[in-house]
Amino acid sequence: MLYSCRYRSPVGPLTLVATQSHVIGLWLDGQKYFPDALIKKAQPCDSLHVLSRAVLWLDRYFSGERPSSSELPLAPEGSAFRQFIWRELCRIPYGTVVTYGHLAELAALAFHKKSMSAQAVGGAVGHNPISIIIPCHRVVGTNGSLTGYAGGVDKKILLLKLEGVNTNAFHVPAGTRLSSPSAPRS
Repeated sequence: MLYSCRYRSPVGPLTLVATQSHVIGLWLDGQKYFPDALIKKAQPCDSLHVLSRAVLWLDRYFSGERPSSSELPLAPEGSAFRQFIWRELCRIPYGTVVTYGHLAELAALAFHKKSMSAQAVGGAVGHNPISIIIPCHRVVGTNGSLTGYAGGVDKKILLLKLEGVNTNAFHVPAGTRLSSPSAPRS
């Protein structure tokens, strides 16, 4: 059985989905890869312990605390490669970012490959089913571009700023649509 609840956040409404014991999803409304079918199968339930813990985690996060993703029982579904990338995302400290290329180098080492494509990493990052808690927003392009956030680049900027990242050092790729008129452009 799956359970869900809604959360009002500074980056917009969020939907959390869990089993009886593990968080399996957190999506921003309107984000790319939003799993409508999965969410429709979930029973709304604000009182489930694991969802209550996730809501408290989000309350702390959005109030400026720095809770660890390891504080919650997470069970994102994906291939061994995606699981590896998502674990690496959880290792990125608050206030810092890494590049898709860096994650590709780590994956190549872990999977005993000569190299790994940054695009493959981008696919895994983009399909992260537990946004914010598994901090895929902390990944940037090698050239300093703020690209590749399924929830929208403007939301990525807000999350990075909340964590103390100076986003002025980065740029938004030309042609990227921002839903917030106050989000920076370069």
